[in-house]
Amino acid sequence: MKKSLFIKFIVAYIIFGVLGFTVVALFSSRLTYGYLLHEQANSLYSEATLIATTYSETKDTSLSEDVVNEQMNAVSTFLHVDIWIVDRNGKILSDSNQKGYKGQQIENFDTTRTGGRFEVGNYHDMFPSEVLTVMAPVTREYTTSGYVIIHNSVQNILSSQYEILNIVYVTALIIFILSMGILVVFYVIVYRPLNKITIGATKYAAGDYAYKIETKSRDEMGYLAETLNFMSDEISKADDYQRQFIANVSHDFRSPLTSIKGYLEAILDGTVPKELEEKYLRRLISETERLTKLTKSMLNLGTLDKKGFLSRVNFDINRVIRDVCASFEMTCQKKGIVFELTFAEKKEMVYADYSKIQQVLYNLIDNALKFSNPKSSIAIRTGIRGNRVFISVKDTGIGIPKADLGKIWDRFYKADQSRGKDKHGTGLGLSIVKSIINAHGENIDCISTEGVGTEFIFTLPPAYYPEQNGEG
Repeated sequence: MKKSLFIKFIVAYIIFGVLGFTVVALFSSRLTYGYLLHEQANSLYSEATLIATTYSETKDTSLSEDVVNEQMNAVSTFLHVDIWIVDRNGKILSDSNQKGYKGQQIENFDTTRTGGRFEVGNYHDMFPSEVLTVMAPVTREYTTSGYVIIHNSVQNILSSQYEILNIVYVTALIIFILSMGILVVFYVIVYRPLNKITIGATKYAAGDYAYKIETKSRDEMGYLAETLNFMSDEISKADDYQRQFIANVSHDFRSPLTSIKGYLEAILDGTVPKELEEKYLRRLISETERLTKLTKSMLNLGTLDKKGFLSRVNFDINRVIRDVCASFEMTCQKKGIVFELTFAEKKEMVYADYSKIQQVLYNLIDNALKFSNPKSSIAIRTGIRGNRVFISVKDTGIGIPKADLGKIWDRFYKADQSRGKDKHGTGLGLSIVKSIINAHGENIDCISTEGVGTEFIFTLPPAYYPEQNGEG
């Protein structure tokens, strides 16, 4: 809002007001003048007809002004008009205001000029300014004896018009001033909140995510402000996560690289005796395997972030568990750990991605082995709950502190207690597990008690057979 929206609104409002006032003035002037002209003409014609009727009903056969002189004077004085009585040829027989017109002959007298009702002009150039003229015939025995002509100055009509227009203009001005309240409403309800939102957006663009847009409105502006505040919180969290992610990646890559560099330098400068070189070369291989594992885990996460990566089939989850447990046979023998497998059915068919679920089980069992005490057991169970197959992996290890339970699914996260036991871990295993289970539209939960052990429980959909759904 470099060019203030409020200023633009004021300018637009003023332009609208000026144009509106101009249009009102133009049209109201014409309409008022036309209306007053016709109303005055009708009124004067009625008076002229009344006077002509009085003449028609008198017994005097002449058009003597004495007959209606009193009536003419009264009408002339009341309406501020000039009343003439003329004969058939246009000779003025009587003039109500005694202005010297009596006895004059109207040149080119034509009874059709008024269009049967009225005309506006100088009336045969007999008046210095425009007048409104009406004419009514005086008839006796079906014969026109003369005419009653009434003239009213157009200036009188204009004076009435100006009075009415003054009322219209004052009313329009009052409405215009009162309607400026719209500007106040716009400023309070729209502009001020919008200005705060603009400032907030500028702050967020500059990286100041701690700034909060304060607005008390509960309308669309308030909703927009709350949305931007929520967005800033999420961006701040994502920014923190990104910094933590980079720090964790740097740490996890730096440790094996430092070891590799140190061992190689020691071998090259002869610090390591020839008979120990094989030992240190094996350590180098171990560190490179650690880097390979970390890189592979990160690539897996990149794949899991893409949609549509699952390839679902029906398979026996119990058999997969047995196969995965068998792959840890050597590790179990070294630590004296045994698996306790409890299956509700001999076969438990599920509909899922075989390789991805195999990876889930491998990561969960690998974690259980790392943090289990020697000569202990790991319990693995499967069963049916409602319309889902559940799988449980439970160890009797060190457990997870309550403060860390909500963070174990974060990438590269390692609880402080686990760092001593998990020297070669990447902190990505549980993040991969959760991503795979969520991709299946299922859930995974963790129940843990420090010093007692940890249990992971997740669900999978049962086997899917198209013929059961009318698709066979």
